[in-house]
Amino acid sequence: ATAAVLISFGVVLGVTSPLQLIVMTVLEIIIFVFNEIIGRDIIGAVDAGDTIFVHLFGAYFGLSVVRVLYNPQHAQSPKEGSSYTSDLFSMIGTIFLWMFWPSFNGGAAATGDAQQRAIINTYYSLCSCVMAAFVFSAWVMPSKKFSTEHLQNATLAGGVAVGACADMMLTPGGSVAI
Repeated sequence: ATAAVLISFGVVLGVTSPLQLIVMTVLEIIIFVFNEIIGRDIIGAVDAGDTIFVHLFGAYFGLSVVRVLYNPQHAQSPKEGSSYTSDLFSMIGTIFLWMFWPSFNGGAAATGDAQQRAIINTYYSLCSCVMAAFVFSAWVMPSKKFSTEHLQNATLAGGVAVGACADMMLTPGGSVAI
């Protein structure tokens, strides 16, 4: 539940007050537990890297909170956007994701071959997403330069996208396509 709340925090940063964050956290944890019980126990869904139950839930819950608390004045705020320091810390976080995401996806898989498949599939997915980000980043940016934000988001996308099926028998092409 903690990871889902942290993902939601990333969505609502700059939009909420500390009191709203506390209320959001309490509500989210309660709803998260019900969602996971329904998904895992009643429906019987399998989610090796917690893509569905943690990442997807946290992202959509955060988007729902932002929609409810939307204020048009936030878009004109001088605090909107990133700074050199925030970009630097985000890149450090991205490096940690590269180191630990494969073990995160593999940790929930069955021991043995399934864990090894999860780790290898995650690395393939991370690599393909970041390479695609390099190709398209310079192409779509008006300055024709790479954007670190694109690389960071690609790392997140690669790890999350393969998480639900990381321990399954994907070919390398399947992992890259995800």
